[in-house]
Amino acid sequence: MTKFEKFQRFLITFLFVVAAFFGGWYFGKRGFIFEVRKNPPEIKILNQFPGDQTIDFDLFWQTWDLVASQYLLRPVDGQKMLYGAIQGMVSSLGDPYTSFLPPAINETITSALNGTYEGIGAELGIQEGQLIVVAPLDGSPAKEAGVRSGDKIVKIEDEGTAGITINEAVAKIRGQAGTIITLTLQRGNEEPFDVTIKRGNIVVASVTWADKGDGVAYIRLSRFGADTNKEWSKVASEVSVGMQNLDAVVLDLRGNPGGFLQSAIFVAGEFFKNEVVVYQESATGEILAFDTTRIGVFEGVPTYVLIDEGSASASEILAAALRSHSDAFLIGKKSFGKGTIQDARDFEDGSGIHLTVAKWLTPEKEWIHEVGLKPEVEVERTSEEIEQGVDSQLNKALELAKQGVIKAADIPAQSSQ
Repeated sequence: MTKFEKFQRFLITFLFVVAAFFGGWYFGKRGFIFEVRKNPPEIKILNQFPGDQTIDFDLFWQTWDLVASQYLLRPVDGQKMLYGAIQGMVSSLGDPYTSFLPPAINETITSALNGTYEGIGAELGIQEGQLIVVAPLDGSPAKEAGVRSGDKIVKIEDEGTAGITINEAVAKIRGQAGTIITLTLQRGNEEPFDVTIKRGNIVVASVTWADKGDGVAYIRLSRFGADTNKEWSKVASEVSVGMQNLDAVVLDLRGNPGGFLQSAIFVAGEFFKNEVVVYQESATGEILAFDTTRIGVFEGVPTYVLIDEGSASASEILAAALRSHSDAFLIGKKSFGKGTIQDARDFEDGSGIHLTVAKWLTPEKEWIHEVGLKPEVEVERTSEEIEQGVDSQLNKALELAKQGVIKAADIPAQSSQ
């Protein structure tokens, strides 16, 4: 082979590699994913962004004009029709966590994240197509009425909930403080029963704490709202100053429905530094890591985390990260299993949209969506215990903390019963 032929082959190979690189970069940005299989040889190109579809909106406007001109109970509310059309478009995605919020509901949802609103005080969700209570909030009318995490909401004021969206349910259940609402609930396989709840002004502190003696601090984190970081810093400072001989922390995330992702990352920084709290994976497979960047007062302190069926989203992110980097024990029941991230956007008219934009992964890059986190120490809190005010899950966490059990191998066998 002559020198010219060698140079020619090298040049062709080089140009091919460059073309492949820039081609991959371009198609990746456009939302295409390449799948290559060897046995049998096969190449697939999947477009994740089918944005070039040609949609004929004539049908939409024909329907709009027909309703506006011929519907019996005219005049129709054009704004209401517009919101309904957008809600229908978004709900067609089949994702219970993606929703369009008209102004009134959007204001209510935002107020709830800030810890103040009027209603019964319960986080709602959809599980296997059924409207459920993810968690009743601490001190709320729902909790006082006996509503529990996992309860199915079969009816709202005698209206069935089959096919209802979370936002529709919120609109029906929330209301002026002092008014009454009746929900028909089903617990497990038991017969449905009615619960009458008096709506109230819901003001929920996201972080509280107590000195449980023997060097054990109990911290209750009920949600990840707009004020959580400030409240958490205040509590962490109080614990640090008030408990000079701090030996263990029991962190209670039971019934915590989640909230802001950044708050979970902020709280994690109280326990460890320069470690991944959570990975975020986009629709195109791009993975972004979120690390802690600060060091807090609880670094190196043995931590025991309480979770249950009402622990979801950001609380699961925090629990998984603490287990990975602080050797924390998870105690209680398996968590809810919400592994997606929503981006909240507000529009000029006061409406908004919560759009699922990514999935989140644990530090081990596990996706727990619809799976949940399984605790190392499983403790069932029975109906009788709840009625009697006995908290066997918290008691077990305090027991382990005061015994100084810091390795999974040292957990007594009976503690998982």
